[in-house]
Amino acid sequence: MNLMRFNKAKCKILHLGQGNPCYQSTLGDEGIESSPAKKDLGVLVDDKQDMSHQCVLAAQKANQILGCITRSVASRSREGILPLCSVLVRPHLEYCVQLWSPQHKQGMELLEQVRRRATKMIQELEHLSCEERLRELGLFSLEKRRLRGDLRAALQYLKGPTGRMGKIFAAGPVAIGQGVMVLTERGRFRLDTRKKFFAMRVVKHRHRLPREVVDAPSLETFKARLDGALSNLVWLKLSLLTAGGLG
Repeated sequence: MNLMRFNKAKCKILHLGQGNPCYQSTLGDEGIESSPAKKDLGVLVDDKQDMSHQCVLAAQKANQILGCITRSVASRSREGILPLCSVLVRPHLEYCVQLWSPQHKQGMELLEQVRRRATKMIQELEHLSCEERLRELGLFSLEKRRLRGDLRAALQYLKGPTGRMGKIFAAGPVAIGQGVMVLTERGRFRLDTRKKFFAMRVVKHRHRLPREVVDAPSLETFKARLDGALSNLVWLKLSLLTAGGLG
């Protein structure tokens, strides 16, 4: 529509799906090379779409910066370590995570190892377990932060233009309360990978939120009420949420 010319050198074909015949594609008269993985805006997407490689890259970058902090900062007080980790380390673990949220326990554990290493750096907390350190610092685990981010993003889609919502979610036949839309999963999928995509995984968690959270009149109120609801679940595993722990 904008008459933009594509740069062939920057174009790759990513073949997705089982049984894909992997046809040769062309741009004009020139063929385009295929690639098993491609990074776009800092996120590595491969042909399996399980995001395992992205988890590895994110953990590596975060660990490298955490190592620089360890070598460069003499103080081990929470006032010094927490702001540095929040500004320099955590963004690598959460950048665009709604797209590449880890789908397997191995990926989740890889990211949590970075969080454990960071909190263990704080003086006088080394002897505590990871859960106790998080409780002492008033922090959520990365798993709970991803859940919170998913629910916030879902609300932003719901409160935005209806056309925008329709591209992500399918609305149910009825609306409950004051403009609270019932969401349904868009279609049924055979592969577990597809079931763990954002639009699939967020629906069940949103429906299990307490009513006062779902009925929040604004995004800021929703954030405050959601944090209150999740604060009681900081030390529980996500399996409790899938079993109805928020209901």
